[in-house]
This record gives sequence, C-alpha cells and structure tokens, in this order.
Amino acid sequence: MGRVTERRKVIRVRDGSVSERPDTLVAEEPLEIRLNGRPIAITMRTPGDDFALAAGFLVSEGVLGSAEELQSIVYCAGATQDGSNTYNVVDVRTAPGVVLPDITLERNVYTTSSCGLCGKASLDAVRTTARFPIADAPPVRLGTGLLASLPDRLRASQRVFDRTGGLHAAALFDEQGELLDVREDVGRHNAVDKLIGRALQSGDLPLSRAVLLVSGRASFELAQKAVMAGVPVLAAVSAPSSLAVDLAAETGLTLIGFLRGSSMNVYAGEHRVALGAAAAQG
Repeated sequence: MGRVTERRKVIRVRDGSVSERPDTLVAEEPLEIRLNGRPIAITMRTPGDDFALAAGFLVSEGVLGSAEELQSIVYCAGATQDGSNTYNVVDVRTAPGVVLPDITLERNVYTTSSCGLCGKASLDAVRTTARFPIADAPPVRLGTGLLASLPDRLRASQRVFDRTGGLHAAALFDEQGELLDVREDVGRHNAVDKLIGRALQSGDLPLSRAVLLVSGRASFELAQKAVMAGVPVLAAVSAPSSLAVDLAAETGLTLIGFLRGSSMNVYAGEHRVALGAAAAQG
C-alpha cells in the first residue's frame, strides 16, 4: 500500500529569513477501478481504504446496493511491466446474478480529485437509479445548535489534515450528533465514497438516519452520492452548486451550506431542521 503522506524538501521563507527543511505532504496516486475485470474509472486519490472507495464509487453509480451483491475486491497483481504490484489497480467482482447498468453511457471514464465524477448532466439519471428513496419515517429532526457543532467535531478528527493541511474530509453523524465514521482524501468525492463503501461492506446501507458532512463545497456529485446511499441530510461548510440544490429539492434531500459557527443556509428539505428554535433565539 502507498503511504498517506510523503516528505519533500521545501525552501521556507519567514519574515525575510530563508531556511531549507522537509515538509509533510499528502500523497496523491492514481487508482484504476475495474468492474469484473473491465476498467471503468481512474481517480486521483490518497492511498488507503481503496476497497471502500471502489465499493462506494459503485454504490454512487447504481451498481451496488448491498453487501450481498459484492463478491470480492482485490488488488490486481502484475500492474507493472516487471510484474510488481503498484496497489493502484483494484478489481471489483459482483455476485452472480447482479445486473450491471451501462454506466459508460452516462459519464466520462476519467475522474479527477478536484471535480468529482464529471459527465452526468441529468437529474433524471439519479432519480431513476437511486436504490433508496429518501423516506425517513419519522423524518430526522436536527436542531441548529447540533448542526453548528458538527464542523468542529469533524475538524478534531482530521488526523492527516493536521500534518499536511491538504486533505478534504467527510463524516457521518447520527441524529444525536455522534460521529459514526470519518474519512480523508485529496478528493472530496473520494472521501465520501470511502464512507459509503465502508457502510456497504458493513451492511449499513441505506444510511437513512445519518447526516453527511463535507469539509468543502456541496457539488452535484456529492449530493448524488448522498441520495444514492439514502442519506437524508447533506451539510457542507462551503457553498452548494445550483444543480446540487435542484437535485436535493427533487429527491427530498436536506441540503445545508455555509455551515460555519452558528450560521448556515438551508437550501432544501428544511422540514428536518428545527428552525423555530433558532428563530426564537434570534
């Protein structure tokens, strides 16, 4: 396995003083994901939780929905000409009888750590392939004070970020604000895939009582992943995109942006947020 961090020489300039020192950087390497032996995607990721990343990616693409549909995930040997294993190629094998969608018609094969899974332009593609309609009954109900506390809890659990300052993070919380899981990656969509993949492997899908918090913006891709995993609430410390808001409104996802301190914007699904108490306090 590749290392999560690497050391590189840096010339440091501070207040006119110049020094040379090693610096800790987050590792970034390509991961090729194969489905039943067929290459379907390449993403730049931080090594670690690669099997969960691949599984979560396939949940997001509508290929997997339960642990029973997953037969195996393995690193591919002989990934280089000399036959050594780079641990940068994984093959996901589905269980017999699993019907595979033609995902190549809906997205580009190459993905990057910054933009997510590019190429899906239609909200219909998510609506028609989602395995877990967001139908939490009774609805998850969250106070604004609880929501406001989540970014600090996420930040406190970012171990690699403390050493590098160069990672996105995603976390799952329960209705009481307790941290269930947290993953870090150079790509924000990879961090979410790692969370969802671990939930699939543990038999915890759909995540119908969970809150998903991401450390950056809420793109359409992240909203898509939340919907595909059955997550009812997606919160981000930065802005959502217009398409993310449209998807949230059409699928029933609660979407919260600019979650900073005691402030937040609720863009969709406000019935899950106890806004009355916040108004009384204001």
